Amino acid sequence: MEVSRVAAIDCGTNSIRLLIAEKVDGRLRDVHREMRIVRLGQGVDATGQFAPDALARTKAALVDYAELLRSFEVPKVRMVATSATRDAANRDAFFAMTADVLGAVVPGAVAEVITGTEEAALSFHGAIDELDDASAPFVVVDLGGGSTEVVLGERDVEASFSSDIGCVRLTERCLHSDPPTAAEIAAARDVVREGIGEALRAVPVERARTWVGVAGTITTLSALAQQMTTYDSDAIHLSRVGFGELLPVCDELIAMTREQRAVLGPMHEGRVDVIGGGAIIVEELASALGSRAGIDELVVSEHDILDGIAMSIS
Repeated sequence: MEVSRVAAIDCGTNSIRLLIAEKVDGRLRDVHREMRIVRLGQGVDATGQFAPDALARTKAALVDYAELLRSFEVPKVRMVATSATRDAANRDAFFAMTADVLGAVVPGAVAEVITGTEEAALSFHGAIDELDDASAPFVVVDLGGGSTEVVLGERDVEASFSSDIGCVRLTERCLHSDPPTAAEIAAARDVVREGIGEALRAVPVERARTWVGVAGTITTLSALAQQMTTYDSDAIHLSRVGFGELLPVCDELIAMTREQRAVLGPMHEGRVDVIGGGAIIVEELASALGSRAGIDELVVSEHDILDGIAMSIS
């Protein structure tokens, strides 16, 4: 039995995540999976650069991840940086930090910025790997902190679009009150509809049979729809949430105060202040996919760009 070990690191606008996996007889199997909310994209939409404390939080998490690479004896790592890093003027400081921390464990390792198209393809392949071909074509939505990728395909990507709307960016731009006012919510919906409109002109979602959603906003919505008291990754993975369950959960989150969201059992503390923005994006996507493709449920996958990154080097 041939076994080889790889590590994938996904550094997004809101979180940094690690997957250590081993390839056993042609299939990847999890060894270790971890997520930290570091909010690297804090203020990037407004200032155009990384905040010093955001870089410090990200470095602290990466130092811990590097130690895990050392302890699990991982010879190969790929670190991908997405939306916030594409937009930051001081990104060179970020890359120098990743080269210093990762290079000490895997010589030559450094983060790489990928395009929205690359991000979409990695998310797509990670998300659909375990799904039945009979459910294709799939429209995969990766709802991140700074961007949302919409990808259509069967086993390979046929069309994709990366929109500059995400839960952090939308919250910072529009949702300033606690709870947000009706005017703020309306403004946020206008921003989302404009971004989704661009995506739908580029991606023929009318062909899709199955909507697959990935990333923390969407997995948390599944947990809440299932009325979990604590976050259960196994029960969330490949769960199916009908719009009749999904949309009321979104409505409630959008209307809640920060304090009300914070006490929800499966809610990660780092998502409390931005998940309302994510819920608005999900509602607008559900409306568009329902009317254009007749889709009435969301398939939620815990496997996403992180798995796609690991697959790309395994």
